[in-house]
Amino acid sequence: MPLLQEIKQQVLEAMKAKDTLAKDVLRVVQGDIELAETRSGKALSDDEAQKIVRKLIKSNHETLAVNPDAGAAEKLNKEIAILEALLPRTLSVDEIVAALGPVNDDIRAAGNDGQATGVAMKHLRPQGLAVDGKDVSEAVRQIRG
Repeated sequence: MPLLQEIKQQVLEAMKAKDTLAKDVLRVVQGDIELAETRSGKALSDDEAQKIVRKLIKSNHETLAVNPDAGAAEKLNKEIAILEALLPRTLSVDEIVAALGPVNDDIRAAGNDGQATGVAMKHLRPQGLAVDGKDVSEAVRQIRG
């Protein structure tokens, strides 16, 4: 099921469960995706929709860094959890290290960590593995260790 359809279904479920936080967060995501579709004149792919979700998660993390208020932090963390549930599970650092096994020598031979991360991404992307860039960088540092 496309991500936008999944979000619409979750909005309905949140309404039935009277979960106003989930309903509100999901409606924001839905609105952002629909706005992007209107602006582009075409339906967004799941990858494009996931980028919007990641942008919202990043925004909440930035707000957490600036506003350490416990009440606001609790709400933002709940919002982040709701948003992260919409994304496919990404590999952990240890799983990335294992997936990079065939190119370990190339990663170690790279001139610097940036080039090594490029080698790693070129290996991971064609496999269709869901990874976070920060986790790939950490895995590269461990390999180059």
